[in-house]
Amino acid sequence: MKISANRDDLLKPLQQVVGVVERRQTLPILANVLISVKDNDLSLTATDLEVELKTRTRVQCSGEIEFTLPARKLMDICKALPESADLSLEVEGDKAVLRSGRGRYTLGTLPAQDYPSIEPSQASETFSLSAGAIKRLIERTQFAMAQQDVRYYLNGLLLEIRPGRVRAVATDGHRLALCDAAFGDAIGMDLQVILPRKAVIELGRLLNDPDAEAQLEISGSHLRLHQGTISFTTKLIDGRFPDYERVMPSGDTSLMLADRDTLRQALARTAILSNEKYRGIRFRLSQGLLHLQAHNPEQDEAEEEVEVDYHGAEMTIGFNVGYLLDVLGALDGDQVQMAVIDSNSSSLLTQKDAGECRYVVMPMRL
Repeated sequence: MKISANRDDLLKPLQQVVGVVERRQTLPILANVLISVKDNDLSLTATDLEVELKTRTRVQCSGEIEFTLPARKLMDICKALPESADLSLEVEGDKAVLRSGRGRYTLGTLPAQDYPSIEPSQASETFSLSAGAIKRLIERTQFAMAQQDVRYYLNGLLLEIRPGRVRAVATDGHRLALCDAAFGDAIGMDLQVILPRKAVIELGRLLNDPDAEAQLEISGSHLRLHQGTISFTTKLIDGRFPDYERVMPSGDTSLMLADRDTLRQALARTAILSNEKYRGIRFRLSQGLLHLQAHNPEQDEAEEEVEVDYHGAEMTIGFNVGYLLDVLGALDGDQVQMAVIDSNSSSLLTQKDAGECRYVVMPMRL
């Protein structure tokens, strides 16, 4: 059976699904993409057994067929073809032949019936949210997720749905990122789910149309998202996320107000001479002035002074400069507000006059 398509129509969905395919697999078939064709509709499916992504495109094919091909090889061939080139794909036994122009590429297939599928149980909650809101929640918080932490529930993103809002929270135990989005569809809804790190990164990559509506279905162990031609399914992390409200600095805090871009550039320059392993930087606050200082084992030293709006007590706090730069990169607006207590307490960073995103950074000993 012959499948005819335009190179561009096939390449885009291939690039979407190939991110799910791991470079090292436990099963050879997981390196493949499942291709199903029915009535000129071609669907592509990729999975790593924890995350599954399906997408569709239109082709020319009169019949019905299902097979699997090596995902990255197929994508690399399509990417190398000229733009808008026509191509055909024919399956012959356990081989598939792709032809375009004078080129002929033969790839090995594996049986479609052996391809694993993630089938979630019946969804207990279903709601809609704009793709732009989901992407914003992810972009503002994902950098604070842990990587390969033994506390497995930290290797992901908490999604909390309450009446009137949906909240994303990520923490690695040293910093915490929280972002809210208004949500009018959650009447009576009160649930928390933890999305795995890979699912969060893939979703952030996939959701490119901010005005599109995404439908989310949540069951006991899975989350499924539908948006346009995309269907994305992920297992949820089974664990209890820490009580993040407890780490939010409260009580007697002093406020520092600074120009976000000026502070970010000063931190980036000072960081050049910080310890490459610990990335420590010293914050010395005094009336109207922030003094930054960093040094490394080679005895190099950097100092910067930034004018700030601060009228509290003089204090010196040590921070990981990478954590602060991540926060300043995630915040919007011209001004950043920092609530500090003392040298041993966490600090809270927000955008001035906007509290939907909050960031907590723990101090470090220098």
